[in-house]
Amino acid sequence: MRQNPSFAMTDVAELRRLIARNPWATLVSATDDGIVASHYAVLLDDERDDLTVVGHVGKPDDLLHGLGERELTLIFQGPHGYITPRWYGDVAAVPTWNYVALHLTGVPEILTPEENLVVLDKLVTHFESAEPDPRLMWQAPNDEAYISRLERGTMGFRLTPSRLVAKRKLSQNKPDDVVDAIIAELNGDGAYANAALAAEMQRAHEALRGARA
Repeated sequence: MRQNPSFAMTDVAELRRLIARNPWATLVSATDDGIVASHYAVLLDDERDDLTVVGHVGKPDDLLHGLGERELTLIFQGPHGYITPRWYGDVAAVPTWNYVALHLTGVPEILTPEENLVVLDKLVTHFESAEPDPRLMWQAPNDEAYISRLERGTMGFRLTPSRLVAKRKLSQNKPDDVVDAIIAELNGDGAYANAALAAEMQRAHEALRGARA
């Protein structure tokens, strides 16, 4: 991902927020047989305060990626959407796409079966906690034999990135009045309304305006 200094995200707290709110990641590896991509839910490692993440892949995706043997890039994508030039007013303009994205790259550490079980349990608990009656991993009718078979069919990993690229392209190059107009349109009911993107733009531009004040 090409980086623009004016669009760069560097605040670790904001990057952690991006991962936490958008855990469905794309895993990309360059292998001897070409590029391999998979899609899995990934969580921040709750024992760390950096950008270390934990997750798993289903076998044989571990072999396809050469998991633990080479670099792996995890791609996280936040809110994104089309921005029509009509929202800029009567000026020369073309369409664009606003988005938030993060690429984490590093060589993942392979988890032991015991560590993998902990991560699997945390994944289930994390997502089921939103339900009024959560169905947890160790809850009946699941039993120890079933959970053991589940674990054997997966490979857990922990990745502490050795490098990252993070980009928040949210019309930072536009005047405040144009930004406000875009946010209003995104919060409207038109074909390209996008409340999540509007909220992300509002958050980013409030921070930018606060820094200028």
